Amino acid sequence: MRCLWLVALLSFLVFSPVGPLGLAAASNQTITQHSFVLLNGYMDDTKIYQTDSGFAGQKMVVGTRGSGFVSRRQSVDLYKSDDGNSGMDFNEWAVMDYKPYTPNPTESQLKNALCAKNYDVGSVFSESYSNINQLFKDTNIHQDENVSVYQMHSYIDGTAKVGARYQNGSGAVPTMTMGSVYVGQGWIQEEMVMGDNPPLILPCP
Repeated sequence: MRCLWLVALLSFLVFSPVGPLGLAAASNQTITQHSFVLLNGYMDDTKIYQTDSGFAGQKMVVGTRGSGFVSRRQSVDLYKSDDGNSGMDFNEWAVMDYKPYTPNPTESQLKNALCAKNYDVGSVFSESYSNINQLFKDTNIHQDENVSVYQMHSYIDGTAKVGARYQNGSGAVPTMTMGSVYVGQGWIQEEMVMGDNPPLILPCP
């Protein structure tokens, strides 16, 4: 009788979709983000990352504010899973040279904006431009029930605002929140992959 019970238990552990420790049911939420800013003007940029709420998990806040010449590269890799594992890798390279910046006294009425939301993944991305003297932009977005991919490449002479948020599930802690304002002449790139077990590659446009 004991042998039959052990066979039944082993069969349940092998063929159960949850598995012996429930690991198969865990969903890996990941963020891969690359950004580059080359700006002559003013910027106010903040990015917040966390893997859990309160005093648990890993947390990081990075920001840049002020006027001058800025050349900056950032890379972020973050993951968290339902089984409690999480981690974060961050790299920043920057050259900054302060000088006062005075916006152009003539304000253009030309504007451009975009907002994309993925309720399945829990991500939102937005970009808007105002006081445009010159704008060259290339934005690519891919969204499905598992992943959101946002690619923004823009040259702006004017004002640019970029924002993003990733919150997987109602009431869950926001894994990533960012808001950026760039005024002046700048080249801005943001590439983000967010989702549940997404491929860690950025597809070709």
